[in-house]
Amino acid sequence: MTDTRYLVHGVFWDGPAPVPAAASGKGVLPVLRLQDPDGTLTGLALDAGTRLGFRLAAKGKHCLGHHNVHGPAHRDHVLCPERAAATKGSQCERCFVLDDSRLIHDFHRGGRVPPGLRAYLMQPHWLYVATFATGASKVGTASDLRKWNRLAEQGAVVARYIARAEDGRVVRILEDMITRDAGLPQQVRAAAKAAALVAPAAAVELDAVNGRLAGEARTLLAGAGGEGFEVVDERWVRPELAANACAPAARHAYPHDLAAGTHGFRVDSLSGSIALAALDGSDLEFVVNLGQLKARMIELGDHGSDVPAVQEALF
Repeated sequence: MTDTRYLVHGVFWDGPAPVPAAASGKGVLPVLRLQDPDGTLTGLALDAGTRLGFRLAAKGKHCLGHHNVHGPAHRDHVLCPERAAATKGSQCERCFVLDDSRLIHDFHRGGRVPPGLRAYLMQPHWLYVATFATGASKVGTASDLRKWNRLAEQGAVVARYIARAEDGRVVRILEDMITRDAGLPQQVRAAAKAAALVAPAAAVELDAVNGRLAGEARTLLAGAGGEGFEVVDERWVRPELAANACAPAARHAYPHDLAAGTHGFRVDSLSGSIALAALDGSDLEFVVNLGQLKARMIELGDHGSDVPAVQEALF
């Protein structure tokens, strides 16, 4: 038990991509990134069997700071000097304005960016189609260095890369084209991803949906002409730790609000930031969206989650 307050930065899949490409992703462990009171960032590994107990130590969300980007593999994470309340997502107004990352989305429309961010954006990027547990799908982009990790953090069940672009400007032009001409959105809400994992569709069905949408998108890309990219057909390798969470089975939405109270459970599987968890005193499995802890203050300890009084009501 500890009374140290940690600011949660979220779940990150920072391990190296599986090699070779046909590997299962075994050995790549996600972490819950925590900031202690002196500003030190640590990662709590979320392997299968990890016991996670905590209580919410403050109301509301707190600023996670901002990033200064210096190149493809170099960026500084600057913590919020005021430890201010978050007013824009997980940032205060000041850190939001200072964050280089917010400029990425207008770069391909002629927006100005600082030199370090330009260097990051000028590396090769990948265009992908990702499908989630009930078939909802999206088109998205990933930098060359985070080609695998990006989709692991997104919590895709199945995904295919459909193009490799020479830089971030070209890939975002292609992404907008696929949204406009194929109708694929560029976002699936985290709440929808968590709800989908309560009742995932069969793997063969999701693979068929993803294969069809990726094929349609490749046809559009092939007919678009232009330079600076090549059409590709490559499957993403899902992490092994996500297998059970993505498999059809009887499970239930976590019945407690992660914005308050005490919680504790065993993590059995993890897809993106969404855990398949077991509660003490229950044989049921619950879907817990750990992404809801981002920007919140917690204290770790030997806590447990209350088991629903009438479990039959969950069926």
